[in-house]
Amino acid sequence: MTLNGKGFYIWQIPRCDGGDPAAIAARARAADLSHVLIKIADGSNWPYNYDREADVDLVPPVRDALRAEGVQVWGWHYVRGNDPEGEASLAVRRMRELNLDGYVIDAEAEYRDRRKRSAAARFMRSLRAGLPDVPVALSTYRYPRVHAELPFAEFLQGCDYAMPQVYFEQARNPEQQLERSVEQYMSLRPARPVIPTAPAYSAGGWRPTADELQRFFQKAKDMGLTAANAWSWDFSTRPKFIDLWDAIAAFDWPAGPPIADMPERLIGRFNQHDPALVAGLYQENAAHVTGARTVLGRPAIQSWYQVLFTQLLPNAQFRLTGKTGVGNTRQFTWTATSDKGEVLDGNDTLGLRDGLIQYHYTYFTIR
Repeated sequence: MTLNGKGFYIWQIPRCDGGDPAAIAARARAADLSHVLIKIADGSNWPYNYDREADVDLVPPVRDALRAEGVQVWGWHYVRGNDPEGEASLAVRRMRELNLDGYVIDAEAEYRDRRKRSAAARFMRSLRAGLPDVPVALSTYRYPRVHAELPFAEFLQGCDYAMPQVYFEQARNPEQQLERSVEQYMSLRPARPVIPTAPAYSAGGWRPTADELQRFFQKAKDMGLTAANAWSWDFSTRPKFIDLWDAIAAFDWPAGPPIADMPERLIGRFNQHDPALVAGLYQENAAHVTGARTVLGRPAIQSWYQVLFTQLLPNAQFRLTGKTGVGNTRQFTWTATSDKGEVLDGNDTLGLRDGLIQYHYTYFTIR
């Protein structure tokens, strides 16, 4: 399930439009949201947005009202890593009970501990055993290189998306921070498609402006990202923050799938295993560069793909795992499984001219 367009996080349902499912759904519809992410669990033993005194789960009526408006509903879960199997068990139980469209792992300060790498791996094994077919995303810090202690690789191995929290607090440069975040996530192994989250709240006297949020979403769209989120509904619908909600609601990002960009087109043709079909995406005088050699011209590029599809990766299935790019440049990451091995680290750069590839630098290892 692909996310396209705008999403909003909900922390506490009662603080969002008075907890009224109809009002929440109406606001989502008016804002043209494609998805809403609701907190469903905290740690290993606390179902969230569950009224314990009344023994009432607050999520199902909101889920149903949103789905009636065509909005996907995802659940998110704050995890700490002290009881990873318990946290995974709670996640699986809540996701099965609620039958949600996707699940988000919120891993932050407690996981900034190298000793918890094994906990992250255990959590993901248990989670994926219980939810093998559910889309999963990781929501955490915006800059992996600043938070290297956090077990990004262990989490992302079992994820379909990365959802960095690009909270540009105390600053006024959303575009630059988003570019930096996406570049660092695209450099991770494994890389996953990035769906960033913007700040729609205040902190220490700082708050974003409506213009900054629109610039954030425009930059995400310009970079070729399929979607972006905001944190959070609870804050931005308060009277003194409503300009933040309105800015995101007014931003034009339809929920439907975007027109296929070159990385998607290229991977699609890879999976048809036809070298001539792939070469048709290149300019006649294009250059194709690997660590071993450079080939020039469409016929030579077609010959290279003939070797790739028949000798190096026969019967391969290719998968796009991340993409970014502005103007005539695209960077994308990919994986492949074949009869002779697999690729987990594909990392390519394209230069485009008149809608076709002018140069293509590719890096990958087969194991």
